[in-house]
Amino acid sequence: MSENSLLSRLDGIEARFDEVSTLITDPDVIADMKRYVRLTKEYKELERLTSATRRYRTLLANIEEARSILSSETDEEMCTIAKEELEEAQRNIPRLEEEIKLLLIPADPEDAKNAIVEIRGGTGGDEAAIFAGDLFKMYAKYCESRGWTVSVTSYSEGPAGGFKEIIFAVSGEQVYGTLKYESGVHRVQRVPATETQGRVHTSAATVAVLPEAEEFDVEINEGEIKWDTFRSGGAGGQNVNKVESGVRLRYMWRNPVTGESEEILIECTETRDQPKNKERALSRLRTFIYDREHQKYVDDIASRRRTLVSTGDRSAKIRTYNYPQGRITDHRINYTVYNLQAFVDGDIQDVIDHIIVAENAEKLKAAEL
Repeated sequence: MSENSLLSRLDGIEARFDEVSTLITDPDVIADMKRYVRLTKEYKELERLTSATRRYRTLLANIEEARSILSSETDEEMCTIAKEELEEAQRNIPRLEEEIKLLLIPADPEDAKNAIVEIRGGTGGDEAAIFAGDLFKMYAKYCESRGWTVSVTSYSEGPAGGFKEIIFAVSGEQVYGTLKYESGVHRVQRVPATETQGRVHTSAATVAVLPEAEEFDVEINEGEIKWDTFRSGGAGGQNVNKVESGVRLRYMWRNPVTGESEEILIECTETRDQPKNKERALSRLRTFIYDREHQKYVDDIASRRRTLVSTGDRSAKIRTYNYPQGRITDHRINYTVYNLQAFVDGDIQDVIDHIIVAENAEKLKAAEL
């Protein structure tokens, strides 16, 4: 993209940024929560682009000034300084242009959301459940390294350890935009703890990462929710058997696409505090309905994407964990490293970074930037 062409794309960016900056301080806008949230998100996106745009214009001005000095100035020292400034500006221009091109591509509106992560043991029996447990530990350690908060919503333990299924919420900055690349089938090749003859088995677990719905994303008539309470089971002393802290909600939801109604049943026993369990059950209900109502949007986006890196296809085999070789292979980008132990201990940022680079290259190509 030529310099003039890029500048033409940037026309109006700063004016819109100034306009949004004023709007988000308007009391009428603040009172309209949906509009305020939308404008706040736009402000954050425009702030980055405006900052890059201003730096870009400054570099172009520096280049023009340096060239003017070199063409008219006779003082040797001035010419030396101008030449150095010209070379530095010319070195920085390509990097800044790439940054601006990426910022010009509309961001996924879901990326800034918190996430609901569901891990389920797949093929492989008890070993698949153990592997699902390993994946949960991996993500928990990764989230801790990012300063994110993990809250387990529900789980079903496997007979030999791990989980048949575990669902947890992750909250923090840009959580969904980072973890969404983990959706898919994860395959493990190793000698299971249950194997008596030392043979390597292949098992699998599925990971689904969903954007957590916020209260204003979906409409729920809380008066139509039927609540039940029950006593939680498991460890926790006598309190567990005496206090009905577990909650169960039933809600009839009408599918806006098919018109059919279905009963949604959600249980939450995470804490001994019944109000907190109700709050978390409501959060899961919002997320469930959000996921269903936005599936058409998700399918449409996925059909237009040109790379498997971004589809979030839950049936796609995305990664293999090979224990005998100490190898991790991400099949979407042909990424292979031999640091399996560090990887399962939560050091997964490098592969995510490689996937984001690959996706950005596809985005630039698709946008013809």
